[in-house]
Amino acid sequence: MYKGPFSVAVEDVEKPALKHPNDVIVRVTSTAICGSDLHMYEGRTAAEPGIVFGHENMGIIEETGEGVTALKKGDRVVMPFNVACGFCRNCAEGFTGYCLTVNPGFPGGAYGYVAMGPWKGGQAEYLRVPYADFNCLKLPPGQEHETDFVLLADIFPTGYHGCELAQVRPGESVAVYGAGPVGLMAAYSALLRGAKKVFVVDRVAERLQKAEEIGAVPVNFAEGDPAEQIKDMTDGVGTDKGVDAVGYQATKGGTDREEPATVLNSLVGTVRATGALGVPGLYVPSDPGAPDEQSKQGMLLVAIGKLFEKGLRVGTGQCNVKRYNRQLRDMIIEGRAKPSFVVSHELPLDQAASAYDKFDKRIEGYTKVVLHP
Repeated sequence: MYKGPFSVAVEDVEKPALKHPNDVIVRVTSTAICGSDLHMYEGRTAAEPGIVFGHENMGIIEETGEGVTALKKGDRVVMPFNVACGFCRNCAEGFTGYCLTVNPGFPGGAYGYVAMGPWKGGQAEYLRVPYADFNCLKLPPGQEHETDFVLLADIFPTGYHGCELAQVRPGESVAVYGAGPVGLMAAYSALLRGAKKVFVVDRVAERLQKAEEIGAVPVNFAEGDPAEQIKDMTDGVGTDKGVDAVGYQATKGGTDREEPATVLNSLVGTVRATGALGVPGLYVPSDPGAPDEQSKQGMLLVAIGKLFEKGLRVGTGQCNVKRYNRQLRDMIIEGRAKPSFVVSHELPLDQAASAYDKFDKRIEGYTKVVLHP
């Protein structure tokens, strides 16, 4: 439960109950801490104390509403972080991250996240899932692939979504900015999609090492302009595609000074003319902790002139998880993908406060934490 900036606590709350015939109650077996949770944890959103965090959730169905037809008690399931109805215009067109039903007045809903509706998060023992036939993805029974499957809730599909936004094709070169969990998943997804070379930009040694272990080329932006480093390794041309897996809390050079548009501008310099950018990294319309007044209002100084001059295409937005989670699940089952390489720690729920602190500080090798209630 969020208590305030840099403060979370594990507390007893009321067990969720069925409220609609289409609901199920899931006993949570795995729930992950996301980099997006850190935005709230650090006080960089309008989140109020009392939010139960957790939008990366999986578990076993314990109770079903009378209207649920495709699921039964005992089914093992993972839920997209998007809460979606399945029948509004956006859902019908595949944009489940922008559901018009579950969060009136705002396109899109999510578990345990500020401004994303009334849905409590799953960093808890139990979770109520609405429109369950639509929102639950069934998994093979048992405990196999537990830490692979929980990543289907968000970061594996989101990384893949970054590549989809950039239209990464076999044989292309790709620059991924950010080697956090989503960045590593984007690099991994680019390789799964047949990219010939993937560059991963970060400055945290453990993260760059993870990138190298999966076959990507690490680029430390603290050692010089990353766009120039990558162009030096591509005969001065740059890459075919680029992915921003950092978002608005980006820092420049080897300092901790935030410059919210620095990754976008670096990508404009990195990607060759007529290439494409995918931007799953989070940008917000307001940021109370931004370094300048424009950025506080979501207004960034992006090199739009150079972007236009180079004829770059840009795709943005949060992931519509249901577009990808079934095929990615099947790739895990068949041994074609093992995204759990990114998981650094598996901990009991009662160690969540310590895990948040260490993940936020990027210390002791904390790259991705899975909690087991």
